Amino acid sequence: MVTSVAKSRTTHSEPGYIALAETLAAGFAARAAEHDRTGSFPFENFRELFEAGLLSLTVPAAHGGGGAGARYAARVLGIIKADPSTALVLSMHYINHLVMARSQTWPARLSRKLARESVEGLALVNALRVESELGSPARGGLPATIARRTETGWRLSGHKIYSTGSPILKWYLVWARTDEAEPRVGQFLVPAGLPGTRIVETWDHHGLRASGSHDVIFDDVVIPLDAEVDLRKPADWHAPEVTQATIHTVFVAAIYDGVARAARDWLVTFLKQRVPASLGAPLATLARAQEILGAIEARLAVNARLIETFARDFDDGVQLSAGESNVIKLTVTNNAAAVVEDALSLTGNHGLSRNNPLERHYRDVLCGRVHTPQDDSTRLALGRAALGL
Repeated sequence: MVTSVAKSRTTHSEPGYIALAETLAAGFAARAAEHDRTGSFPFENFRELFEAGLLSLTVPAAHGGGGAGARYAARVLGIIKADPSTALVLSMHYINHLVMARSQTWPARLSRKLARESVEGLALVNALRVESELGSPARGGLPATIARRTETGWRLSGHKIYSTGSPILKWYLVWARTDEAEPRVGQFLVPAGLPGTRIVETWDHHGLRASGSHDVIFDDVVIPLDAEVDLRKPADWHAPEVTQATIHTVFVAAIYDGVARAARDWLVTFLKQRVPASLGAPLATLARAQEILGAIEARLAVNARLIETFARDFDDGVQLSAGESNVIKLTVTNNAAAVVEDALSLTGNHGLSRNNPLERHYRDVLCGRVHTPQDDSTRLALGRAALGL
């Protein structure tokens, strides 16, 4: 399969990428349960994504990539729901390349370098921001990770957690503060595998078990002086980065909506095939099953409209607010969780058996609620805005 897909890498039409993703998804689905069971990282999925040209989907066409916007990238991620851990790692890579393409602060030399490498090989990038003491940077506070400026380069020390995709990343975008008298905060581009860098395999999670979201420790790691991407005074980071927030919303929504759709597909098959002796007919003939399935369809229809229109508006240059992005993330991820919970209500023990994928979909879909921004932050901001506070 990889060979035949690889022959299509020169196809740069967006519908062509959708077809490639659909081709790969079957193999991802076949391996997903084992990766979930063992917590192993799906390296083979990313080799196939590279051969299909899908790693560079959001790299600008001028640099040899697919040049896709948020709408088509979200559709690809929804298809890769076959393995949501893979989709999550891929989404972070896509987000960073879309941000690079639109950013006024990214050094052009660095963005071109990462774009070229993504086209030519397995060169994934993700931002490493979260720390044990800091929690999510979205809630404020200075990172404990410190970059010390020397005559020959920056020396970076710190401990990052929840570093999604760490086993395969080639580049880390590390959120750190400087040791200057008036510290600045921002991102440093760090190649993986430098002396003083180590991955500690701490990820043993309830859901998205194959995402490789381990700890990464930096112990006086030397990086060039021009490795800084965007350093600002802490107060200058208080306003949300609208481009990053919008893309993050669309992609996170697409992933967890995809998980819910996988659960819905399995449920439909189960309802048609399950024939209890006491009923003498498939569960699909019950009015209660039909009603609950109808409620599932309603939630998924809302999700589809929100994701599609929001992604299209972004691609069309419509001015979107970070607050609106947060509302969409909250709505879609909660709809997705409710879909899988409704499916479980109809299947009983069958749905919670590890012999069936529904219990895995349930564990995975719950992770949508912990992605930044968390629901409480979104609701608090909406309430304060309504009160004029």
